[in-house]
Amino acid sequence: MALELYHHDASTCSQKVRICLAEKGVEWVGRHVDLTHGENLGAEFLAINPNGVVPAFVHDGTPIIESTVMCEYVEEVWPDGTRLTPEDPKKRAEMRAWLRYIDEVPSMAVRVPTFQNLLIDRFKAMSDDEYAAFRDSNTLRRDFFMRLNRTGFSDEEYENSLLQLQATIERMETTLDRSGPWLVGTQFTIADICMAPLFQRMEDLGMSDMWGDAPRVAAWFAEIKARPSYDVAFYPGSRMTDLFPQLREQAQK
Repeated sequence: MALELYHHDASTCSQKVRICLAEKGVEWVGRHVDLTHGENLGAEFLAINPNGVVPAFVHDGTPIIESTVMCEYVEEVWPDGTRLTPEDPKKRAEMRAWLRYIDEVPSMAVRVPTFQNLLIDRFKAMSDDEYAAFRDSNTLRRDFFMRLNRTGFSDEEYENSLLQLQATIERMETTLDRSGPWLVGTQFTIADICMAPLFQRMEDLGMSDMWGDAPRVAAWFAEIKARPSYDVAFYPGSRMTDLFPQLREQAQK
């Protein structure tokens, strides 16, 4: 049975799974989940992923959830082709430490400017009751939407998200200088895959100057974008610059 990927074009977590599948040469059938109209919170999708977030996939009738877990699953089930996990246990632990950090720090931080600068108008158009119903239906992200509070994050929270992203870039620059060209030395791994969509999102948001003084990070990102898997994962319509024309206009100025 073919692998069915339930995903959204512009979801960073969906993008990293698509990169991983492309690197491994795994064929999949796409099931697009309409987040705007709440398809992720419908009974059909919740039966696959009770967290109500994308991505998820179904393989041989079994749902697999959590994007980082999904990448590791793909590596284990399809061991042929590009090897994305180090053989050495110490390097493997290093990769997994990066995966934890990516999920807990930059993945969370990049959502703040994404919602504040691009998606907030959708919520401003809601009444207080409509927003409360939307917020409470998203049980996994309820805290996030409480902090967004329909009208935007506080200045302090926005600033903190930028500090977290800058700290990520600095940590990467130090690591790449010491043992690059990839996050876990000479091997391209799932850690690089999971970090890449966050940089694409920052670039789409006009934030690429954040790594202007980090030449090794800039080179790392350029190398990832040059890989064939990147174009497979970032097909037309999957970047924020595709969905929000004003971002393209700003980039061209």
